[in-house]
Amino acid sequence: MLPDNRAVITLNRQDFIRLHRSLPNHISIIVCTNDTDRYRMATRINEAITASEPLQGKLIRVVRPVT
Repeated sequence: MLPDNRAVITLNRQDFIRLHRSLPNHISIIVCTNDTDRYRMATRINEAITASEPLQGKLIRVVRPVT
């Protein structure tokens, strides 16, 4: 568990999905696909977090839409 009950947001999907499976006692791990439009990426992350509350122990996947 991270100090201060903070979630981790990362682009390193493979390693953190593996970490979630091996250590399920965490606050939350949010894995994202990269998007050069940071505003759009932040909006998707916010929507995913809001839809998933409470976050305790969850793996949240935020995927860039295919265009």
